[in-house]
Amino acid sequence: LATEHVQLLHNVIVPISRLTGGGGGSIGSGTTIYLDPENLRISSRGGAGSRVDGGTSQLGGAEQGAEGIACFAELIAMNGIFLEHKIESIANNVIVFDVDLVQLRTALAATLQSLGGSGGGDSGARSGPLHNSGEDARNSSFSSRNNTSYSSSSSILVVMKLAKRGGLPCLCLDTSCANGSLDVHHAIPVRILRAEEWQHHLPPLVNAPDVQLEFQLDRPLKAVIERLKNISPHIYVDGSMAGELVLRVENDAVNIRTFYDKLIPRIDDQSEQMQQSQETARCTLKVDSKKLLASLQWQSAMSRGSVSSYIVCMIENEMMVVHVVLNPEDLGFITYYIPVHYISHDDMMD
Repeated sequence: LATEHVQLLHNVIVPISRLTGGGGGSIGSGTTIYLDPENLRISSRGGAGSRVDGGTSQLGGAEQGAEGIACFAELIAMNGIFLEHKIESIANNVIVFDVDLVQLRTALAATLQSLGGSGGGDSGARSGPLHNSGEDARNSSFSSRNNTSYSSSSSILVVMKLAKRGGLPCLCLDTSCANGSLDVHHAIPVRILRAEEWQHHLPPLVNAPDVQLEFQLDRPLKAVIERLKNISPHIYVDGSMAGELVLRVENDAVNIRTFYDKLIPRIDDQSEQMQQSQETARCTLKVDSKKLLASLQWQSAMSRGSVSSYIVCMIENEMMVVHVVLNPEDLGFITYYIPVHYISHDDMMD
């Protein structure tokens, strides 16, 4: 990885790690990573890394109310999240493992801090696998600097690989400089899973959305949700394929509505009749304020240039989905699946 790839991976990991929590040394923190020659996929469950006693770990607990939220990210590996990428395994070159995202976030942040700005523009020649579950990885030197050739004495290389440290499988992040002035290593314990176990970590199956609205980055939801959360534990979300969305809270003391208009309806490729029906579709959801806020942490954790746009999908009495499109768009996405409360027809008419 070059410095910009480390920064990009850190930008993606930060909001998901805030959703899951962890950092207390437990490997089973609710996050599973899938690697193959084309993609890196991350599957997380909100609050799964929190302590049983309800406290927070030393490195960082989950956002309040994150329980029940599912998060799924998919990133292009080669020429995307990685500069170079190689997978070797007996399971058709697929590797699946559990990892504590808070520990990975901490290691990435420390790596960026050690790099400073000295290696950001370097793109010199690099060789050797970045991911390898085979015998070479298990027997490889702890320092990747010894196995890599450099195009200049100031080249900096960050290598991420699976290897054994102290007899335990670890996700290793090794930073080396050709002239020996920098040599930093991190080893994060992981639990290797069988490739077929990935089927248990796929995103939830949901029905086709009743309403899909695309937001531009200059119209964030997080700041509004933070204010509404302090007023009510629940938020009603009214969406329309006319490009409108309303956030409302209601109690004995106040009745507040926040309006978004001129949003971009996302209409699927269907028959003309179905498209006309879809254009008039409306949907109302009742969502926990804390859950919705936890699913929007990326709006403050990720830099503006990391995201292209985001789409809010509404499925009546089933799910609210927030789909975050990374920048560039072909790099990948992060999707949050937020459970909702059941609303009867009579409640919708009130």
